Amino acid sequence: MQKHPDVRLLLDTHVFIWLMNGDNSLSAKARVLIERVVEEEGSIALSAISLWEISMLYAKKRIVLNQPCLNWMTHSLQAPGIHLSELTPEIADDSCALPNNFHGDPADRIIVATARILDIPLMTRDEKILAYSQEGFVQSLTP
Repeated sequence: MQKHPDVRLLLDTHVFIWLMNGDNSLSAKARVLIERVVEEEGSIALSAISLWEISMLYAKKRIVLNQPCLNWMTHSLQAPGIHLSELTPEIADDSCALPNNFHGDPADRIIVATARILDIPLMTRDEKILAYSQEGFVQSLTP
């Protein structure tokens, strides 16, 4: 699979929500990095599975959005520099063959595989993913 030429960073689902909602959980340093990528005409990727995660979190009332979920997602994906990364055969395959017994959450597996296949860092605060990154299996940045 060929990497999208200007995609430089993948956001984990929670980071994308924080970014789009202006949440203070996203550090100023992370915001500056994201803004810099976009200003340099780069793109920030979001895995397609994150849309499913957002929908599930909203349906279970685990997140609050300022509008109906579908509207929020549609509007958020139109933000400058956001690139929706599709689930490709390469990503699907890698998600099922992650080295060193990465945990079983399918969404996390697809997000990690997306970062690996695109060869870009994943911005996340997920402890399991960060530990996996420390083992050298995926690049990560902490928001």
